[in-house]
Amino acid sequence: MATKERVTRAKTKMEKPRDGEGFLGLGHEELREVLRLMLLSRRFEEKAAESYQMGKIGGFCHLYIGQEAVAAGALTPLREDDYVITGYRDHALALVRGVAPKAVMAELYGRVDGCSKGMGGSMHLFERSLNFMGGHAIVGGHLPLAAGVGYAIRYREGDQVVLCAFGDAAVNIGSFHEALNMAAKWELPVIYLIENNAYGMGTDIRRTAAISQLVDRACAYEGLAARQVDGMDVMAVRAATEEAIELAREEHRPSLIEALCYRYMGHSMSDPSHGTYRSRDEVERWRKDDPILCFSDRLVEGGVISREEYEEMDRAAIAEAEEAAAFAEQSPSPEPADLYRYVYSDVYPHGADRRDLWR
Repeated sequence: MATKERVTRAKTKMEKPRDGEGFLGLGHEELREVLRLMLLSRRFEEKAAESYQMGKIGGFCHLYIGQEAVAAGALTPLREDDYVITGYRDHALALVRGVAPKAVMAELYGRVDGCSKGMGGSMHLFERSLNFMGGHAIVGGHLPLAAGVGYAIRYREGDQVVLCAFGDAAVNIGSFHEALNMAAKWELPVIYLIENNAYGMGTDIRRTAAISQLVDRACAYEGLAARQVDGMDVMAVRAATEEAIELAREEHRPSLIEALCYRYMGHSMSDPSHGTYRSRDEVERWRKDDPILCFSDRLVEGGVISREEYEEMDRAAIAEAEEAAAFAEQSPSPEPADLYRYVYSDVYPHGADRRDLWR
């Protein structure tokens, strides 16, 4: 997959920055927070990889390393009452949304202090208080759910938006088209975000999609705004998301954003760092466009932070990841008796405990 070709193509479709520095009018503290969230996501994922290799995390574990600009750029402009829903590569999006690192790591460990009480694991992070409607393991299965949340907002005459993130492989399944058709027809405030990291598991997207640019799928739905951006540039992602948010709130129009990005790790922890489907040279070429290093360089050049401040921020992120792992280690495992809890509502309408069914 040609590195510069994909990124250059994205930049040709981007709107020009709103100010000379390309920082979208954000203050220094806001820019620092964006960088902090990207660093936290990276260091958290690295610690999760270490814990997985030590056998402390079981099941599937899909890391986000390399894609941090997409999560930070797309989620930071949202309001607290907006909604976020995503697929199974969900750790970074949960962290950027505000889920505590300790609660995320404890969930990866399958412990009761996890954000899903240890019942969900890596692919099913939820936090209702933050309107983080979850990671979902079924590829594309959450796209219609996002449309449902959007319909609920419209029904209640609210002005919130729904951000729905998913991988490039999901654009070839039926629920993608069904959900976008509903969103466009019913004018739902949903922002569909394709995290195009070039591969569906180990298959190059060019081998499976009968279209060269996935964002062009939007042309089938009238009223659906579409844009393609450099997903390695956090400010580019943020600019596109801000425009989509405005369309959703003010004009009740859904959007499709394609963020061209790259994962430095394999599809999951069961997949080597580059696998047999891509070369080491390809991965290294993309590493030269590391979204965190590129953004931090821009902030240093713009006088937003110093190199020393960046290094201190990085050390703090590493410490927070270590603390999260230590917390998860001490958290107890769920009780076997809780196996059937949360499968349905705990209480019948008449007050009886549903768990009586299993006694």
